[in-house]
Amino acid sequence: MQQHKAIKTRYPDAVLLFRVGDFYETFNEDAVIASKVLGIVLTKRANGSASFVDLAGFPHHSLDTYLHKLVKAGHRVAVCDQLEDPKMVKGIVKRGVTEMVTPGVAVNDKILENSQNNFLAAVHFGNNVTGVAFLDISTGEFYIAQGSLEYIDKLLQSFRPAEVIFARQQQKHFRQTFGSRFYTYNLDEWIFTSTYAREILLKHFETHNLKGFGVEEMNEAIIAAGATMHYLKDTEHPNLQHITSLQRIDQDDFLWMDRFTIRNLELLQSTVEQGKSLIGTLDHTLTPMGARLLKRQIIFPLRDITKINERLDAVETLIRETELTHKLQTTSATWAISSGWSPKYPPQDQPARSDATGQGAEGSGRCSRPAVGQPGPVASPDTGTTGSLPPHPGQDTGPNRRQPARTC
Repeated sequence: MQQHKAIKTRYPDAVLLFRVGDFYETFNEDAVIASKVLGIVLTKRANGSASFVDLAGFPHHSLDTYLHKLVKAGHRVAVCDQLEDPKMVKGIVKRGVTEMVTPGVAVNDKILENSQNNFLAAVHFGNNVTGVAFLDISTGEFYIAQGSLEYIDKLLQSFRPAEVIFARQQQKHFRQTFGSRFYTYNLDEWIFTSTYAREILLKHFETHNLKGFGVEEMNEAIIAAGATMHYLKDTEHPNLQHITSLQRIDQDDFLWMDRFTIRNLELLQSTVEQGKSLIGTLDHTLTPMGARLLKRQIIFPLRDITKINERLDAVETLIRETELTHKLQTTSATWAISSGWSPKYPPQDQPARSDATGQGAEGSGRCSRPAVGQPGPVASPDTGTTGSLPPHPGQDTGPNRRQPARTC
């Protein structure tokens, strides 16, 4: 128990899954939470002569199933494994936290949905403007923006992050401004400083400055971005090589809708039982990247007539060029199936469809070239038009983003 207490002290706000032989055990208040959320038996065992410790556990091979339930219930989970072979060690086996999972930094296939992004957001309140960053660790997408509180609120409503982080002393301000509809976590104030943020970003991207990303002057947004990178490292996610680009979101590029507009227009969900939303009607995509792209393009409609016409030209091309469309669909479906993804609509069931199919088929690429007829900013299958910079190659690894958490 001394070893458990020492590790738990370092992760006081997380449910600690402590590996003991072939089981993951939880103790004390963690055991009470695990018993309630997971539906497993809560027991007690003697801890000395006059006290008892609450205990609840499950077999180690069931980790993915139970980890999913704990994270979905809004809990931070620290997975503590045996770092030595018990057969080769005399005495207590060395243990340590090998994975820290929170709603915003999950990468496990059991936790995430292939057709949806899982964004971690960071908010920094500046003197005149507020900065925000959105990062999906499973795909490598990294966006930043800054502006008024109203604008940041609309971004949060549109991106719907799984977790939002901010400075500890800003907790009351955040609640008053954005309410309590997000899962949140607060960090120390020193993390939200310009010097530290730029240092951690420059070190990660291995650049001398951020001018190449077109964000050099966005100080509040950069601070938010730096906080997200700090949080990833703080939660035991050292392998972040797939995060290769930082993209800005410009307020004038899109028509911004609040959550009430999105709901009333039934863009993502129908307001009636067994009804169908717009995306439910349009989504005939063949790959998860295409599904995520389509959703983002619906939520972030373009305002620039030139870009709108370019997108319509791409749709028209795919409708007219049936042979090209079928080839793209077949290639995409074959790749998706080989990657473990089951298309809702096999290619033989798809005659030349509308823009949903065209974008979905094109979205199966590995972010190496623009979609047909699309300008540079929409070159990435998964980043679509939500950035003003051309996305970096390899930014979204599609279904491969769902690697076991320990390898991501």
